[in-house]
Amino acid sequence: MNGDIYHILNRGVDKRDIFLKDKHYERFAHNLHDFNNKNIASMSYRNRRKSNSAMRKPNEKPNDELVNIICVCLMPNHYHLLVQEKIDGGASLFSKKISSGYTQYFNLEYKRSGVLFQSRTKIILVQNDSHFLHLPFYIFLNPVKLIEPEWRESGIKNHGKAVNFLENYKWSSFNETILLKKGIFSDSINSNLFFEFFKTNPKDFKKELTEWI
Repeated sequence: MNGDIYHILNRGVDKRDIFLKDKHYERFAHNLHDFNNKNIASMSYRNRRKSNSAMRKPNEKPNDELVNIICVCLMPNHYHLLVQEKIDGGASLFSKKISSGYTQYFNLEYKRSGVLFQSRTKIILVQNDSHFLHLPFYIFLNPVKLIEPEWRESGIKNHGKAVNFLENYKWSSFNETILLKKGIFSDSINSNLFFEFFKTNPKDFKKELTEWI
């Protein structure tokens, strides 16, 4: 329903990587902006093919947004989104558009057919405060697995290295929201809403995340 918060996630079928090159991450990131409206995904997809570019038009804004995107993290074989619905059913429609649109793009490039993502996308309604307050830490810390795969089970061995890695990881909205840098997700996410929801600011949240690590 309008105003509800959802954690959206999916991974590649058979846990395969779905992002093999920088341009794949970039394409998915731009899809978050381009598909956040009521138009059919194939319309945006055809427009991109005609322009032969993964870049959208500067300052182009979507009409009739489906969701507010609060935070994003793209990993080699999966993705995480935290969103707030702006219209009833917006989260479901948005997830279908980004999955189908990216699958078409990926299959065309590699001359393959069939599904790319594992089963149905998980669209998890956030119903309690503890779950909600935990999610930004969970989503933003996902990339640490790339340098310390077992950190959730055995802890982080080098805290400074982990924080530095997060600050330099391009495929998360951590840079745009917490470090206030212009990045690939800048036009997609709603940073003001992030700080309003979590009653924090960039400096305090970074301190909390560092302490949480």
